[in-house]
Amino acid sequence: MFGSTPPILEGYSDANWILDSDEIRSTSGAMSWKSSKQACIARSTMESKLIALEKACSKVEWLTNFLADLPIETHPPILVSIHCDCQAAIARAKSKIYNGKSRHIWKRHTIIKQLLESRVVSLDFVKSELNLADPLTKPLSRRLVEYTLKGMGLMPKA
Repeated sequence: MFGSTPPILEGYSDANWILDSDEIRSTSGAMSWKSSKQACIARSTMESKLIALEKACSKVEWLTNFLADLPIETHPPILVSIHCDCQAAIARAKSKIYNGKSRHIWKRHTIIKQLLESRVVSLDFVKSELNLADPLTKPLSRRLVEYTLKGMGLMPKA
């Protein structure tokens, strides 16, 4: 059940980098409160977080365009803040130059960079324990699950 707080369009992005030895793909959790295996293999935590960040940025772009087409009086802010708990991924995404060798990461870097430059999204650091996308990528304590549910605007049924 959604609460009565004013609607704010913001995003949270998270990923885990290969939880066990039987897996080769990381898990992303993002904007639409959905987790899924990443389509490509990440070589590090930073790469898996960057892949999740690009997915969240792309969803923001789609959602912003969709909401702009609706006949409603209030539209979301032009700039949507995406929260990520990896400073290295944020720094890589904001970097003007990509010096890596992986083509799949270069393409994602380019997409994020274009959305940053066109002011569709902004990237903000959030501590991992305050990242509302955390329950989509890893097991959490009951306290953190309750915190993230409240942060998502969900409340227990009365």
